[in-house]
Amino acid sequence: MHVHRLTRRTALALAFSGLLAGGAYARSQDSPPQQQDIKQDKKDIRQDKNDLSKDRADRNADQKDVNRDKRDVKNDKQGVHQDHKDISADKRDIHQDKDIQHDKTDLSKDRADRNADQRDINHDKGDLSKDRADRNTDQRDINHDKQDLKRDDQKYGANSSEAKADRKDLRQDRGDRNADQRDVNHDKTDLSKDRTDRNADQKDINRDKNDLTADRTERNSDVKDLRSDRKDRNQDATDLHSDQKDLKQDRKDRNKDQKDINKDKKDLKADRKDLRKDRSAGAVHKH
Repeated sequence: MHVHRLTRRTALALAFSGLLAGGAYARSQDSPPQQQDIKQDKKDIRQDKNDLSKDRADRNADQKDVNRDKRDVKNDKQGVHQDHKDISADKRDIHQDKDIQHDKTDLSKDRADRNADQRDINHDKGDLSKDRADRNTDQRDINHDKQDLKRDDQKYGANSSEAKADRKDLRQDRGDRNADQRDVNHDKTDLSKDRTDRNADQKDINRDKNDLTADRTERNSDVKDLRSDRKDRNQDATDLHSDQKDLKQDRKDRNKDQKDINKDKKDLKADRKDLRKDRSAGAVHKH
């Protein structure tokens, strides 16, 4: 009885062992390819994550470049706008520097007045010299008449025709001498007035020269500012063009990185799907 039971148990144990060995063998036949697929899927997923992380970093860096380029473009546009305003202001300043022409006109007029006054002075000097010469000649005639009168009075008497003629000549010469003296005084007055006018005109000339120099200095400064502002405008325009070019390129790079990110996401999603599929296939095969 016991021997029969023992024999039956031994047979069942051998049969169960055979089943286990067969299942293990079957699993050993199918497991390596499925495990290899799962391993490869995990590797692909890790690579996708790395690619995604790198592309996101590149995209973020490109976005920072885009933002910086936008600020640069904005600043350059403001700079160009300000340069245009400065150039317009400089042009107005140069256009308003008509003081130079006004100063030249004043200077020319004052020089003409000064030269006219100098001619008047020279004329007055000539008149004064002539009138003095006439006055001196008349004075000599008077002195000569006095001598003639004294001699004729002594020689012919005070009521003689010679004495009367001498007195007449003396009165005439005194009249001429006094007229010449008045002319001399008048010439002195004219000479003094013309010298005053000439000196005033010379002061005006000196002031006009100073004004002209100051206005020319201001005009030259405005021209220098205009050239500098134009140079700044051209440089800002160059910077603007360069920044716009950089912005376009950075946007292009940013968009490419975004496409790479989208592709990485799709690849990651596909690889995860493959992993789930391989795991499900393995689980079904085990059962």
